Amino acid sequence: MKGRKVNEEVVKVSILDFAKELELEVVSSGRGEIVLSSISVSRPGLQLSGYFVHFDKSRVQVIGNAENEYLAGMSAEKRYDALENLIKRGIPCLIIARDMPIMDEVKELCEKYSCPLLRSKKITTVLINDITAYKSEILAPTQVEHGVLVDVFGIGILIVGKSGVGKSEIALDLVNRGHRLVADDSVVIKNINDKLIGKSPVNIRYYMEIRGLGIINVQQMFGPGAITPSKAIDIIAELSPWEHGKGYERIGNEDEYEEILGEKILKVKIPVTPGRNIPIVLETAARKFRLKQAGYDAAADLMNSIFGSVK
Repeated sequence: MKGRKVNEEVVKVSILDFAKELELEVVSSGRGEIVLSSISVSRPGLQLSGYFVHFDKSRVQVIGNAENEYLAGMSAEKRYDALENLIKRGIPCLIIARDMPIMDEVKELCEKYSCPLLRSKKITTVLINDITAYKSEILAPTQVEHGVLVDVFGIGILIVGKSGVGKSEIALDLVNRGHRLVADDSVVIKNINDKLIGKSPVNIRYYMEIRGLGIINVQQMFGPGAITPSKAIDIIAELSPWEHGKGYERIGNEDEYEEILGEKILKVKIPVTPGRNIPIVLETAARKFRLKQAGYDAAADLMNSIFGSVK
């Protein structure tokens, strides 16, 4: 399975999108976009005192209560110089936490250097955590795979296979059985903290193409409980037409894995024949995965039973 890798080392986000995702008030849009290249967020206490050794200008800067009180205690001239020394360095944006009043010098300098200025109602610690989580996702290594991602009993199953093998129809059957669709046709996979998270491209989210019927909207047809925006990938299910004489797994005592973005994911190969109930096979794969997580392996149990009795 070869997906298309997407370089996410530097990402440009519009101010409006950034503010919407993090529930921020746009005070000044500045250059109109934010360039993100680091997941780190800084509180510029040292920088406001004039210390810029090891300063990373690629980090989003957040002014909390401590920084605000420090600035308030300065003379107007010293405050202006301290803020200008920070803002002129081309930082991605400046965010004021706790819904604090914004000093006139901050507004003036952000306008002067086209620095986006935003404000949040959240306390500083919560705001920084939210920004870090957002940046971790948006900057995560990314790969796009052709397939269908479904949530089956809480297990994320990525269904792959050649075009026409029936991936979408099988996913539709699973949705009809009470499971949830994440993405059809194109799955965007991100490695977030060593966990593969799959989601759909925004423009085709919750749509499916069913041959003979055309395009359907799963959310509108089956309700909000039939969809979920993202899901960790636990199993890759590769579907292929049954080949006579080909050896297929009969016992399941040897697991196969496939690597995506540096992470190994359990892979099962499922032959497809007319009349074979693939949805129930995938449900069983999800249940089996759950049992193995809990420490029970049916194949190992059987082998132990057989060879144990021989002894």
